[in-house]
Amino acid sequence: MEIRVLRYFLATAREGSITGAANFLHVTQPTLSRQIRALEEELGQQLFIRKSHRVVLTMEGMLLRKRAEEILSMVDKTEAEFSAMEGTISGDVYIGGGETEAIKLIAEIAKELRDLYPGVHYHLYSGNAQDVTERLDKGLLDFGILIQPADISKYDYIRLPAEDIWGVIMRRDSPLARKEYIEKSDLLNVPLICSRQAIAPRQGENKFSDWFGEDFEKLNIVTTFNLVYNATIMVEAGIGYAVTLDKLANTTESSSLCFRPLIPKLMSGLDIVWKKYQIFSPAAELFFNKLKERFADSLIY
Repeated sequence: MEIRVLRYFLATAREGSITGAANFLHVTQPTLSRQIRALEEELGQQLFIRKSHRVVLTMEGMLLRKRAEEILSMVDKTEAEFSAMEGTISGDVYIGGGETEAIKLIAEIAKELRDLYPGVHYHLYSGNAQDVTERLDKGLLDFGILIQPADISKYDYIRLPAEDIWGVIMRRDSPLARKEYIEKSDLLNVPLICSRQAIAPRQGENKFSDWFGEDFEKLNIVTTFNLVYNATIMVEAGIGYAVTLDKLANTTESSSLCFRPLIPKLMSGLDIVWKKYQIFSPAAELFFNKLKERFADSLIY
């Protein structure tokens, strides 16, 4: 039983399809299918139930998944220990996420590791939940920071000890700036600038549309965005009011813009997620271990 084939097996179990696993592993679908069949023949057991567009683990497959995870974990740990003997660990960590103040928590960990391992570099990708999970599924990211609610059923995750407050960014000379809070009725007759996540079409995909309720379709959304900086430029130009999260733009007293929270209060939690059965690079493994150490009470598999 080869280590490489066990990795193929776990990738197939994780992706739930031969096609998805082959894409992730950068091998052809026939090659992967042959390797899985050879493994089944070697063990004398059927590991997957083949369906039209997906595969499902059999009971024997579930047992092998558990054993394979244990075996590969030990192999990777051993390799990492011997690599550490050769010199300082270096490499790249890829993190994607929506704009959120919670990135400060990630920055603290990155700074701590950079002090110990200056050869570790970080690459940040900004996008909404769909953008991030798509890149995560393709293996282009090691970790994703998702603003709740988001579908995290395919991932292991840590719930970060932070929450973002929803509200509206506006010019200080706008009529609504006189208010301490923004109610639903205030938003019905003004042009709005909304993040694409805030106007997701299906109920339960975001908190803002669910918060607003049945009159959501009556809103006058004139512009959408995925980066708050660009949205603030539109607000400054007088195009409309930006529905977004607090502390992502300069709304201090010296700014021409201000932030007013929604009432009833609307808040979103955050999760940092990674693919189940993920095999990390040494640099990403360092980051992962520090995450677990920092947020041990919030770790969920």
